[in-house]
Amino acid sequence: MAASKAEQAYTVLKARITDGTYGPGYRLVIDQLVREHGISSGPWRESLRRLEAEGWVEIVPNVGALVRTFDAQAFERTIRLLARLEGLATAVSAPHLTADDLAEARAFNAQMADALAGFDTNLFGRLNRRFHEVLCSKCDDPRLNDLLATEWARLDFIRRSAYWHAPGRAQASVAEHENLVALIESGAEPDEIEAAARDHEVNTLIAVTTYDAALAGHSPSESLLA
Repeated sequence: MAASKAEQAYTVLKARITDGTYGPGYRLVIDQLVREHGISSGPWRESLRRLEAEGWVEIVPNVGALVRTFDAQAFERTIRLLARLEGLATAVSAPHLTADDLAEARAFNAQMADALAGFDTNLFGRLNRRFHEVLCSKCDDPRLNDLLATEWARLDFIRRSAYWHAPGRAQASVAEHENLVALIESGAEPDEIEAAARDHEVNTLIAVTTYDAALAGHSPSESLLA
């Protein structure tokens, strides 16, 4: 069945937001979208309300719809949710990962180290996502996979403006990746794998917020360690 016009409009907007075509603060003008895509204004309005509910768009009175800009609270919320989702998906997937899957994950991690040595942070970020996609690839829960994909996309969007503010975190992330693969390889219990995958994401949150707090001259929130 063909997608509805509202679904088509939503897909176009979300894709362009998440790939950076429409960056933070970009004004989404309905008349312009109508001209560009040949879809009437109603579906665009419906898709904008949906994207607002999902946290991608902010509708400002007398201004219109704007792509949301990064803020520290959005980053913390996304990381905390992703840590839970990714931890669970990795634990569910782990027993079904093959030696080839783990070799692929290790290859991505090695490429991440090379990207870091070459100061290519954009490539590092893309490889980081591919690494985690491999570790979650055998999760057989479609609902969990959909939620995970949405939060990965949201984090990619936020990272374009925030992730690289924590010196040394990228190097630590590569080491944690290897530890996680080794844990899965050893046949560790699901709860141990889930905790390791969850802590890996939380460590990023702690590193970024601690560094930003130090720059601002105050202590990070105690909730980070909860």
